[in-house]
Amino acid sequence: MSAARRPAWRAWARVYVTGACIIGTGVLLFKYTVPTDEELISRFSPEIRADYERNKKLRQQEQQELMKIVKETYKSNDPIWKAGPIKSPFEKDGRGVDPHLVDKTSFFKNEEDNKRKAEIEKANAELEETETLLKSSKKSWWKCNCKGYRITVYIATKS
Repeated sequence: MSAARRPAWRAWARVYVTGACIIGTGVLLFKYTVPTDEELISRFSPEIRADYERNKKLRQQEQQELMKIVKETYKSNDPIWKAGPIKSPFEKDGRGVDPHLVDKTSFFKNEEDNKRKAEIEKANAELEETETLLKSSKKSWWKCNCKGYRITVYIATKS
């Protein structure tokens, strides 16, 4: 009987307040209980963390390749279930095919080659800098020409 006397807006207000409390509680629990990516990585063992860091660029390269395939598939008129050049493991021709988009060995080989090239370029730049410094300073190491005054340092020897 008491429900008949209450206005309808009170019941609906109660429903909305209860719903907001449930949703707010869920959001707060999610925000404060789910760890961030950095926290998860910091909890890894050192071996797994090193493997994660080593393969980070490989995963990024695979993601770029996947995005290229998605763009090509989007532009084509094929049905959605056709995955383009990605072979499905459920199809006959796709069984036994490596699911990775980027070959690990060639990726790491290219990465090492790029590191070596960068080191060689750095060494060549340092060598050129050293050669220019040597050519520009033909003076003896014990003589200094400061502001037009020639200062000569003599080494005292015991006799």
